[in-house]
Amino acid sequence: MAPVPTPSAEPDDDLDSYVGLDARTAQERARERGWSTVRTLPTGAIITMEYLRGRINFEVADDTVKRCWKG
Repeated sequence: MAPVPTPSAEPDDDLDSYVGLDARTAQERARERGWSTVRTLPTGAIITMEYLRGRINFEVADDTVKRCWKG
């Protein structure tokens, strides 16, 4: 039986630091800090709620990050 892989650690990041940034700056910063998947969503978007390790989500309105969460 194969060993169970150990998931890589998520970046130790202050998610609140993204709120208020323009979407492009937030995306670039997230990639620089090691997030493997960066997802930008409009306010009110309908999304699935599965947790994906290494993903950061941005809710964006008027090109500004309004909310940020991981998974």
